[in-house]
Amino acid sequence: MKIANGKVVSIHYKLQSDTGETLDSSEGREPLAYLQGHGNIISGLENALVDKGVGDKLKVSVKPEEGYGERSDELVHSVPLSEFEDASQIQVGTRIRVETNHGEHIAVVTSIEDDVAKIDLNHPLAGETLHFDVEIMEVRDATEEELSHGHVHGPGWHHHH
Repeated sequence: MKIANGKVVSIHYKLQSDTGETLDSSEGREPLAYLQGHGNIISGLENALVDKGVGDKLKVSVKPEEGYGERSDELVHSVPLSEFEDASQIQVGTRIRVETNHGEHIAVVTSIEDDVAKIDLNHPLAGETLHFDVEIMEVRDATEEELSHGHVHGPGWHHHH
C-alpha cells in the first residue's frame, strides 16, 4: 500500500539541523503515526512521503518555507516584567505560554534588561533547513473517525500543533 491522502502512516525518524545536531528522534519510542494530507506534519516532509511504502527509507531536506517558516522580527516582543504574574520566574531561556489572537503559543525569553523581557514567538526551528532520516514502518487506511477528526487515534499519539 502506497502513502496517499487519507492513509495513516507510521514512521521512525531522526531530525538533524544543518550542523548535524540531532533535534528530535523517535528512537526508543513508538513510531510517529500521522494522517497523510491533513497537515499533521510539516508539508515538506508530508510531500516527500507521497507514493512511498512500508520499508522505504529516505532522507528528506526541508527548507524553512515548507517547515516552520522563516524567522520573523515581528514575532519578537518586549514585555515589562511587571506584566508577568511571577517575574522572579522569568529568566533568559524560560519558555512561557502566551495568548495571542491566533491562540496559545510558546514563547522563549531571549533577553532581560531594565525590567523588560524580550520574548520570541518564532518556532525554535524557524529559519532552519531540517534534515530527516525516515523509515516507513506501517501504512494503513484511516478509519472514518480519524478522517472526520483529521488526525490519528490510538497508542503513542500526541497532538502537535
